Amino acid sequence: MLFILFIVAIINSKGENSKSHLEPFYFFRSKPYTFPMPELPEVETLRRELEKSLSGRIIKEIKILWPKTVFPLSPALFIKRISGQKILGLDRRAKMLIINLSSDGHLIFHLKMTGQLIFVPRSGQIISGGHPANDIQAPGRHTRIIFTLDDGSHLYFNDLRKFGWARLTSKKDFQSISDRIGLEPLSKTFTMVKVQNILKKYPNRTVKQILLDQTLIAGIGNIYADESAFLSHVLPMRKVRTLDKKEVTDLHKNIIAVLKHSIRHKGTSSKNYRRSDGSLGGFVPHLFVYGRGGEKCKVCSTPIKKVRHLGRGTHYCPKCQS
Repeated sequence: MLFILFIVAIINSKGENSKSHLEPFYFFRSKPYTFPMPELPEVETLRRELEKSLSGRIIKEIKILWPKTVFPLSPALFIKRISGQKILGLDRRAKMLIINLSSDGHLIFHLKMTGQLIFVPRSGQIISGGHPANDIQAPGRHTRIIFTLDDGSHLYFNDLRKFGWARLTSKKDFQSISDRIGLEPLSKTFTMVKVQNILKKYPNRTVKQILLDQTLIAGIGNIYADESAFLSHVLPMRKVRTLDKKEVTDLHKNIIAVLKHSIRHKGTSSKNYRRSDGSLGGFVPHLFVYGRGGEKCKVCSTPIKKVRHLGRGTHYCPKCQS
């Protein structure tokens, strides 16, 4: 129950007037990006790639080096409950990575801004996903949990700023958590009718407020909110009550399209996110507006504007969007 309350507090913090604390990180370009935590495509990419290495393995030993990472359980209870569990597969819900266990329970990770999962086999290539270090250290001074698997391989959870977490929950409790999170935009439940109903319920919210609210639509953050709005030719700051039927239809369609496009390119690269093989994701060259303030629009050559909206950097083209 403590875990459910903990997650609900996180979900409910994404209210209309909330402001996210975003840390600046730098990509290899002429000016800085400000990237939030990995969003749906980045976590989904990590899930797909780590699943190949983790499925079927048994967790033999756990070392917890930073107890708050597994709060609200004590390290001793966390270790007792997870030792000997077989990994059945990996799932994702919103921005959370979920390891399904043989006990019918789930081990849930949230990388936040600087979390990193590193899989080290007995032999072969080390693979990692999340925040990149200058060199991959496993274990290292930022390692918070070490999982030893039955074949002698290890899974390390590193976290520089200690915002990320690992939670162990029952199937029933996880369903209770999931019920409080919004629609998965890549699922069959994400229909045009449901999107219309959301917009009708909150007519005075802006487009970006709707997209960022994890209780309404899951997994979208700053990057894909800005990109979805651009592709739909609507300003992120527009009140949703002003959208016509075609604009709503386009928004629904483009949310799905941009997320799928990013997954195909293994997620958006930034200095605080890497793929599970340690390489940078490949979607940055495909971004139309996010992180491109002052640069020419790829469609009309008008300089991209960057403003503060909801306490976040928000990017748009003043000519292509209205």
